Amino acid sequence: MTIKIISNKAKCLKCEDIIESKHRHDFVRCKCGAIFVDGGHSYLRRGGKNLDDIEELSEEEEIEE
Repeated sequence: MTIKIISNKAKCLKCEDIIESKHRHDFVRCKCGAIFVDGGHSYLRRGGKNLDDIEELSEEEEIEE
């Protein structure tokens, strides 16, 4: 099975900003700079000062090959 990324987004629990990476290498940071997302529909990458500040909002689906 393969995982298809439908949306690549997260919410910053510090500033409440919801951010989304829409294409590969689309590095997006929240307005307070605490977290970022990257990867668009190619891969899921998260980071920031404290990973506890990230609420995952991405959507994925399994595809049979």
